Amino acid sequence: MVDVRKIIEQKKAVIGTDRVIKGLQRQTLREVLLSSNVADSVRKMVLHHAKLAGVAVTELKENSEELAVLCKKPFHIAMIGVM
Repeated sequence: MVDVRKIIEQKKAVIGTDRVIKGLQRQTLREVLLSSNVADSVRKMVLHHAKLAGVAVTELKENSEELAVLCKKPFHIAMIGVM
């Protein structure tokens, strides 16, 4: 089980599709956490970049709204990149 709150509190995460994709391209991430309701086109793009970078992708049971609550953010979170 991934402890999202702990990752965010330790400031070892990047939030958002653009930042996660850039992190995968720069190979600065070790894992990507996807919300349960991320768009299929975005999911495919992230899976492609993660495969190229050799990074694990974990699909969470929480949706983007629940991830926002866990991370204490006022916006929905589709994915989190773990450094």
